[in-house]
Amino acid sequence: MDATLKILEVAGAKLDIHEVEIGEKVYLRGHPTGIEDKTWDTIRQTQAFLKAPITTPQGGGFKSLNVTIRTTLGLYANVRPCVAYSPFVATKHPQMDVVIVRENEEDLYSGIEYRQSPEVCESIKLISQPGSEKIIRYAFEYAVQNGRKKVTCFVKDNIMKLSDGLFHQVFNEVAKEYPAIENEHWIVDIGAAKLADTPEAFDVVVMPNLYGDILSDVGAQIAGSVGLVGSANIGDHGAMFEAIHGSAPRRAGQNLANPSALILASVMMMIHIKQYDVATAIHNGWLKTLEDGVHTYDIFKDGISKEKVGTQEFAGAVIKRLGEKPSKLKAVTYEEKKDVSQTFTRKAIKTKRELVGIDVYLFSNESVLGLQKSLLEHSYGSFHIEMITNRGVRVYPDGMPETFCIDQWRVRFRPKHGGCKQKDFPELLEALTAEEFDIIKTEHLYDFDGTPGYSSPKG
Repeated sequence: MDATLKILEVAGAKLDIHEVEIGEKVYLRGHPTGIEDKTWDTIRQTQAFLKAPITTPQGGGFKSLNVTIRTTLGLYANVRPCVAYSPFVATKHPQMDVVIVRENEEDLYSGIEYRQSPEVCESIKLISQPGSEKIIRYAFEYAVQNGRKKVTCFVKDNIMKLSDGLFHQVFNEVAKEYPAIENEHWIVDIGAAKLADTPEAFDVVVMPNLYGDILSDVGAQIAGSVGLVGSANIGDHGAMFEAIHGSAPRRAGQNLANPSALILASVMMMIHIKQYDVATAIHNGWLKTLEDGVHTYDIFKDGISKEKVGTQEFAGAVIKRLGEKPSKLKAVTYEEKKDVSQTFTRKAIKTKRELVGIDVYLFSNESVLGLQKSLLEHSYGSFHIEMITNRGVRVYPDGMPETFCIDQWRVRFRPKHGGCKQKDFPELLEALTAEEFDIIKTEHLYDFDGTPGYSSPKG
């Protein structure tokens, strides 16, 4: 951060800088969120802020501060350009220029987790229609504004048919509004393999949160180094700019770390606040520094690099080259562009939502046959048991003896006749607790316009 601020200052950035402390030291002072109230006040009053890599203590219920900031401030779009700088930075993909647009507010990163039994922990994966539409529309708008030709969607909807299926469905709907931009879809596993093998086949890739986090690191590394990629976190009411890499405490304070990711993040910030001349000068000076072979230890390579430098010396080299342009790498020019972005307005989805049953999750160390016998010998009023599953595998009816089971069970109850209402459930739950079944949680089953909004009853 010190190196980056020096470059911004010398480049003439018009900034009113307010330094704040967040992260590990704040956590350890007793603030469970890693950020103090006065710091929230400061960053909410800024047009943009630049965040150094910070450490969240592992375990112990500490929520990631990165996630907290992004979700609290509505910074829904995470933009990570993965660009090759061959031959000055070693890469097997010298033509790579991929921008990964990552959804930033939901998916498994919502951080909603529970330990439900001695053997089972649960993380809830949330994918919403508005959240998906915001990020997908942003990806297409980014492609339009930046002269990109194609937007690709990565999901795993052959397995997660409802959550990832919704993201894919929204992608198809939004893509129709951008006929000039090519669109395509890949299942994330084979898409990741293709990205690692032939990144030149991709242009802009849009993904839910977890896939985007993982594959932007993969993309950065195969382009040359995770240490060379900055990112923008964009929302309707503010923006945060950061390196994509972590805090790496083992490198702190040694004048070793490559500041390039944060420098390029600051370039993205200057573009965002429309200081295009400063962004152009810093980016070209940085490219010229790479081209001249002035490299930090992580990208230094004999035969290509000419001088191995530390963090501050690298910043000094960039400062020395402000106003210069690279001769072999492609120089950049940032200037005002027509703003074709659209303010997202959440629209209520009109659909018929019908309650059709309930899944009850139980804790039990009984065997499959033992639990099945215990459950089936009782009456549950207006409900009957449709199936019992363990880790999503049906064990009743027609279960298989080879299925390995744990101590969490899902029991699906359906009304014996017609539909059901929420007021019917207390009787069912009372019947279960009267027989001393240990209820972990329940999930209501809904049909939407006649289509099941839950996983298959086939288990």
